Amino acid sequence: MDGVQVSTHPLVAHHVCVLRDPATKPPEFRRVVRQLTRLVAVEATAGLATRPVRVPTPLGEAAGLRLADRIAIVPILRAGLGMAEGLLELLPDAEVWHVGLSRDEATLEPKEYYNKLPARLDATLAIVVDPMLATGGSALRTCQILEAAGIPQIVLVALIAAPQGVAALRGAVRGITIHVAALDDRLDGSGFIVPGLGDAGDRQFGTPSGG
Repeated sequence: MDGVQVSTHPLVAHHVCVLRDPATKPPEFRRVVRQLTRLVAVEATAGLATRPVRVPTPLGEAAGLRLADRIAIVPILRAGLGMAEGLLELLPDAEVWHVGLSRDEATLEPKEYYNKLPARLDATLAIVVDPMLATGGSALRTCQILEAAGIPQIVLVALIAAPQGVAALRGAVRGITIHVAALDDRLDGSGFIVPGLGDAGDRQFGTPSGG
């Protein structure tokens, strides 16, 4: 599908299967979310801008590259928290901004309940993380918040996406890059991804469905 980069790495495919399995318990589910995020994020950050530097070594000096962007990681609460942890292992110097959105189960529209962007935004690149890109409503609202705050580049990293969510983002967020571990078939009548993996937040934190 145009507009989304779907990983073809065999380890990514393996970890997706573990997450889909209903027998995977919350501790293992959280661990695999972190691992899978790191793998997809390596691909999503392959095009980051760099600047040339020279660095000392024990035997002299070497030419090298350092990241040029100031990066913010933006997990969509609550399910994005586990992904933020995995991404921070790759980008420990990144800032972390939190946006809380819940979905109205009747309208499927996102409702904002938390927004913790700093007063001064110095980041030039925001990486939005949410395990499931379903209707795209929550991701789209988060991207709109970041655009309004003046963030010039936005990357979305998800674990599983539906075509409807990809289309919604590509149609409304200029220049967004979307990276996912798997692109599934469709949404059901309740707006859940099929075949998907269920509710990613509930499965990470061990809460009953809808908790």
